[in-house]
Amino acid sequence: MMSGGEPDTKRGRKGIAVAALLLTASVLALLRTVPAFSQETELRGEVSESAILADQQRKARQLRAQGSLDQAAPAAQAAEDQTLANPYEPASPGAVPDEDQTGGAAASIFDQPQATDDPFADNQTAAAPRRPSTARQRAADAKAKSDAKAADKKKAKKKPDQTTDSTAKAATGDQADTAATEDDGANRRAVTIDSVDRQKLDPGAERTGSIDGQKVKLEDDPFAAPGIKLGTFVFRPTLEQGLTATSNADASAGGRSAVLSETALRFSATWDWRENSALINGYGLFRNTLSGQKINDAQGRIEGQLNVDLDNELRAIAKLGYEAVPESASSPDAIAGVTSQPLRQTMDGSLGIEKDVGKMRYALTGAVTHDFYGDAKLSDGTVLSLKDRDSTLYSATLRTGYQVSPAMTPFVEVEAGRRVYDLRLDGNGFERSSTRLGARAGLELDMRDKLSGEFSVGWLREGIDDDRLPAIAGPYVNADLKWSPERGTIIGLTGRTTIETTTTANESGDLLYSGRLTGERQVRANLTANSALGLDWRDYTGSDGHDLILSAEAGLTWWLNRYAGLTTRVRTEKLTSNLPGRDYVANSVYLGLKVQR
Repeated sequence: MMSGGEPDTKRGRKGIAVAALLLTASVLALLRTVPAFSQETELRGEVSESAILADQQRKARQLRAQGSLDQAAPAAQAAEDQTLANPYEPASPGAVPDEDQTGGAAASIFDQPQATDDPFADNQTAAAPRRPSTARQRAADAKAKSDAKAADKKKAKKKPDQTTDSTAKAATGDQADTAATEDDGANRRAVTIDSVDRQKLDPGAERTGSIDGQKVKLEDDPFAAPGIKLGTFVFRPTLEQGLTATSNADASAGGRSAVLSETALRFSATWDWRENSALINGYGLFRNTLSGQKINDAQGRIEGQLNVDLDNELRAIAKLGYEAVPESASSPDAIAGVTSQPLRQTMDGSLGIEKDVGKMRYALTGAVTHDFYGDAKLSDGTVLSLKDRDSTLYSATLRTGYQVSPAMTPFVEVEAGRRVYDLRLDGNGFERSSTRLGARAGLELDMRDKLSGEFSVGWLREGIDDDRLPAIAGPYVNADLKWSPERGTIIGLTGRTTIETTTTANESGDLLYSGRLTGERQVRANLTANSALGLDWRDYTGSDGHDLILSAEAGLTWWLNRYAGLTTRVRTEKLTSNLPGRDYVANSVYLGLKVQR
């Protein structure tokens, strides 16, 4: 029996050894597979079965997509995509890499067999090479981790709890498959829920239109001067050159016909800051005779305005101007027998403070105007000094208004001033200094582009210090309105009352009422028509003398482009007076070229 049981014992021991060997190999294979899977997926905790299943399904889809693109090596690509773990990378010096199987390295017994492999078959097929754990793979994994951390920082408060059940984790992985497919080397679980919507912009894509779908607004005036922009500063110059044929060159009773060369330079400069603004306007007109009556004169003006917002609902408005104009030949103070009329220069400035208290409007303005005259050159070669006409007017105006509505503000205004002559006595021994008083009521209108401006009526008086001369007094009218009845049409109305002083013996001066009605119509985008009607009435103080001046003008401007255009106008003017030697008629035609920027 002992001899019969010995073989049985030996066979039992061999079976136990083989079973132990197989059990040990299985345990080692399992222990090797789990860490490798963890290394590939960059996990820090337990991996659920649903997550592993979702990962296998994703890689199967990638395998099918890759197989359609690359038919040459389907078996190798399928083995690479289905590999769940990075291969073991020995740290011993001189070790042979896994991919170098031809270099003498034998396959490990811990390699996972294929599903169709038979471990006991004599003709086993060589296992497909596994995806190596190279530096490129590690770099791709590191990049995916850094992108995931950056996305998680922005959504830290909204990030779902990582300790949720395996079903929620699997759903999250399915939602991120679309983004993970584009980058196979990136970590799938590094993609957050909202990172799928965070896609890169295509620089070549067409720009999307506005949400409301409105068309781009066209320019109101495509031929308006664009201006020269330097920051918040815009400068718009205009130069006009042309010829004028006139029947009365100097608009006087003895004027003759002539052909004149006219050059006009105009400009505007604006500054528009956040709370303040500034504006400068200017012009210059030069006339020279080409044939006929001799005319050689120049005139011009420049003025600036600064608006400043102060604290406590206060606004400051400052103005400063300079003007140089030769004395008109039709002026009551015109000197006969001169080669050219004397030049009258004017410097003026004002400073106003405005304040709003509820619906009440208050404004206080102080102004200074200084007139000084050049010498007159007589035809006999002598020079006549006109320094006794130099004077300075100081005035202060207080306005109080009540805003009935945003469109209408009625107001009342009082004015007080003093005119001081540089010489106490003029050439005839009269004291010309005077005291000025005025009061008026008016209405401010602000209906935006439809109707805007103001008008007022009242009384104005200027009493002269010399008792021999009567005071200059009379009704006061002032207006500055713009009305647009329809698009492209602007109607303007201006009115002004001016006290004209004189140094003529036994005369105080006169009141001049000036009114202009202007119209501008944009016939076409590049064709503009304009017209003007004028009425002046001069009332002499101390006598029944008066002058009536009527004028009419019409013109067209045809723009060749935005920077150049042709302009023409016709004008007629007639003065009728009850004083001898003052009547005249002047007709003129102008044709020129206008350029702007």
